[in-house]
Amino acid sequence: MIDYIQEIFSTLKQNRLRAIMTGFSVAWGIFMLILLLGSGKGLQNGMEKNFSGTSKNALWINKGRTQIAYDGLKSGRMVQYTNEDIEAIALNFPKDLENISGRFYTEYNTSITYKNEFLSQTAEAVMPEFNKIQMVEQLKGRYINDKDVNEYRKVAVLSMPVQRALFKDEDPIGKYIRVNNIPFMVVGVIDYTADTETKKVYVPLTTAQRVFNGSNKLGDLALATNALTADENLRIEEGIRQLLMKRHHVAPEDEQAIRIWNTLQTFSQAQSLFAAIRLFIWIVGIMTIIAGIVGVSNIMIILVKERTKEIGIRKALGATPWSIIRLVLAESVVITTLSGFMGMVTGMALLAAVSSALKQAGGSVERAFNNPSASLDIGLAALGILVISGLIAGYIPARKAADIRPIVALHDE
Repeated sequence: MIDYIQEIFSTLKQNRLRAIMTGFSVAWGIFMLILLLGSGKGLQNGMEKNFSGTSKNALWINKGRTQIAYDGLKSGRMVQYTNEDIEAIALNFPKDLENISGRFYTEYNTSITYKNEFLSQTAEAVMPEFNKIQMVEQLKGRYINDKDVNEYRKVAVLSMPVQRALFKDEDPIGKYIRVNNIPFMVVGVIDYTADTETKKVYVPLTTAQRVFNGSNKLGDLALATNALTADENLRIEEGIRQLLMKRHHVAPEDEQAIRIWNTLQTFSQAQSLFAAIRLFIWIVGIMTIIAGIVGVSNIMIILVKERTKEIGIRKALGATPWSIIRLVLAESVVITTLSGFMGMVTGMALLAAVSSALKQAGGSVERAFNNPSASLDIGLAALGILVISGLIAGYIPARKAADIRPIVALHDE
């Protein structure tokens, strides 16, 4: 067996340049396949990371301006949601909703202070159900609850970046911050799931509407449905759109006035897109590998031609056709396996290095392109395809070698 292996490598060594060039083309093919698959996975992970901060079947309802005059009202009118819209949606879709919350915003340059520390940061006023729509991790204390809303309590929940900016290493729970010079007691600290660097200050909706002169107005609406499919979520979306159009006197064909982001539909579309991208990557990668395999087949044909006399002598000494085929196939498999393995390892090592660099960068970069990787299973599957392809590539020249007649081979010049 050792002599057999030594013979294979001795033959390849005699044709070193051809073997290296052919091996490089094979290694490059699997390297590019791993790199493309990893890049596609990184883009998909980035997309999923952006969705990780919100319920998968959420509807985010934003206000817009009417584009069409309707029901005696002019176009260009800004739709203004109110607390009554929440009640109407909950009343008309009792079986379709899991959670619903209005959201009210303080001014963009709202001052948020603690002792001598200062932030210019919009505060968001929400209902207790909001943390089941916009996902957060509770790090300290608690979230806004029903008593806070019903009793108009002046309490606040901070994201970790806000805590670090205002309190440094001091425990904020039970301390008072000032929001536009109005004191709010900190009752909790959260991490924003989609981006841990996001600065958030949450206060009870009713409290903010009262102390910041918001009346019953809302900036937008957020709700999570119990839909299991994108089509079902789309049905609920259209029903709510029609209800709000009727309540706010919007023309049925006016698509800009009531703007709804359907996360389940968007997520499903993105998943379909990435499935198509993965298929395209596999096609491109396999075609690249095939190009390398054609090179392997060509070099094996050349090797067989150059070793015609040697093969003739082997057959004259009693070598069977199968032993000749096995020798040529073994050389083909050695080239493809070693080259493929090197390409796979190099590709996965590069992806690991890029993934590590992205984790250190964090922030928006990681949300766009996160943890590009190709699993070992995929790498081994690609390598398996490569080995089988190597056998196929080597079979034709191996069959040709086995058919050489000793008398013809010994007269070959």
